[in-house]
Amino acid sequence: MHGLYLLWWIQERQVSPVVVSAVLAAGDLSKIFIELPTGWFADRVGHRTSLIVGSIVQAIGMLCCWLVTGVPGLVGASLLVAIGDGFRSGADHALLYRTSVALDREGDFQRIEGRARTAELVGLVALVLIGGGIVHFLGYGAGWMAEIALSLAGAAIAVAMTEPPAAADEHVNVGRPDRLRQGYAGPPKPAAKAEGRPYVRSAILAVIVPGALVAGLGSAMAFFAQTAPTANPEAMTLFVAAITLVEAAGTSVASRMCASGARMQLGLASVSMMLTAAAALPLAPFRAIVITLSFVQGLSQPLRAAAIQRLSADDTRARVASLASACDMTALSIMLPIAGLWRART
Repeated sequence: MHGLYLLWWIQERQVSPVVVSAVLAAGDLSKIFIELPTGWFADRVGHRTSLIVGSIVQAIGMLCCWLVTGVPGLVGASLLVAIGDGFRSGADHALLYRTSVALDREGDFQRIEGRARTAELVGLVALVLIGGGIVHFLGYGAGWMAEIALSLAGAAIAVAMTEPPAAADEHVNVGRPDRLRQGYAGPPKPAAKAEGRPYVRSAILAVIVPGALVAGLGSAMAFFAQTAPTANPEAMTLFVAAITLVEAAGTSVASRMCASGARMQLGLASVSMMLTAAAALPLAPFRAIVITLSFVQGLSQPLRAAAIQRLSADDTRARVASLASACDMTALSIMLPIAGLWRART
């Protein structure tokens, strides 16, 4: 149902775009407060366990999205989806990073993360196309049932995973942000670790905040494109598949790049702001701009994830990654209502 749930709410449930954007923003806003507790849960109880819980809650949320009616029901369903996302957010990156360290492949984390994200997005393209076909021939009910089944399949996959051992903190790259351009710099001396920690905190924020701006602008512009009054399920399925495939291309490029830090994220945020401003101009190629923003978003995410994990202590990996996701949700909760108001006036 990725790419079609907006049409479900607007066309089938007769909810206005402004209300839909507000509901989505409410879900994103709730995730800001959910992220850190669920990140703490993942770091304390286990990243694998957090993934299992998140997938089960996600399945319940999808069921509610399908069956509930009215704005309060949609808010509740959106909250459940946010809780499921919160349990998975951060835990996936921390589990992958710990596994890379356990296999003595820490330096390959960015490449593995980029490739995994690319495979995820390419798979999502296939699922979007299949979902569009299911809805076209069998109706929205069959599409929602397939969505629930996939969430439960995710829980089953997480059950089959193994929790890697804790990684020693000497794997943390605690130097200044510009050291990230050379990737993993090796175990620092204890004195350097203590002196580097203030730089770590500032470096983490300098990586997280611009990446959140990239994610917020890209998602808001995609929302605006998907809620066009003349949209239909078939055309929207193809468009969402296109922007997802372009985002996958961005993650693929990121997997081949050298490790980077704040400067790269600031540059990508600047590009996103310029593209968004250009979209408001008369006769602007709006869909081409949205597609380009998707590429920038795909490029940003693996680079940011790798930088965050290299800067985080082992017992806070999920929490720091969750903090990044919370910042993303903050940006979305601000930008989605703006996009909804913009759409209502067009």
